[in-house]
Amino acid sequence: MATGNMAGSQFRKVTAHSTCLLVLCLAVAGAGAQEVGLAGIMGSKALLTINGGDPRTVALGQTVDGVKVIAIQGDQAVVEIGGKKRPLRVGQHAIGTPAADGSGKIVMTADHQGHFLTQGTINGTSVRFLVDTGATMISLGAGDARRIGIDTSRGQKAMTNTANGQAMVTKVQLDNVRIGDVTLHGVDALVHQGELPVALLGMSFLNRMEMQRDGSTMTLKKRF
Repeated sequence: MATGNMAGSQFRKVTAHSTCLLVLCLAVAGAGAQEVGLAGIMGSKALLTINGGDPRTVALGQTVDGVKVIAIQGDQAVVEIGGKKRPLRVGQHAIGTPAADGSGKIVMTADHQGHFLTQGTINGTSVRFLVDTGATMISLGAGDARRIGIDTSRGQKAMTNTANGQAMVTKVQLDNVRIGDVTLHGVDALVHQGELPVALLGMSFLNRMEMQRDGSTMTLKKRF
């Protein structure tokens, strides 16, 4: 099938890189920036799993890896993630959003594998992202694209090489992408025919941000 310029080396390079990264992410797909689960209650202490790690005992009022336990009652605990209170029952999980202070900045914390994962929205629908500076565009799996309501019939199709062989992708333009208090409009993206464990936050978004990294913290500031 002829696919024109869209099947060029840029697409092959980007998708091959992204696929290799996604293989690694399968082992940490349950771990995200400030993802917290309540495994149990021990008196005035909560047994928390943070970013997919082993359960840790956190006392009332204590802060561990940016997560603070602010209340415990019965089989419930209230934790503070990213400045927001999240009530949890035993067995439940919550994912904190990046810090948003109205300054057009996004602040993210790396998980225990060094990956930056974050929650955001595409066209108003919640999406989980992995920051990937090696991906030219935001990349979505077929399931996420359907859930968001993206019409791929209007996009540009291309064949691309991946670690698992050739795959079909479709280039589309997203109406808006929001993370924290930062919203960008008209962002290019690739939709894969198969599923991806997370959406890749590629350079079609990141090129419009100033990026700074300090240890396990990444700060993105809107440029335009």
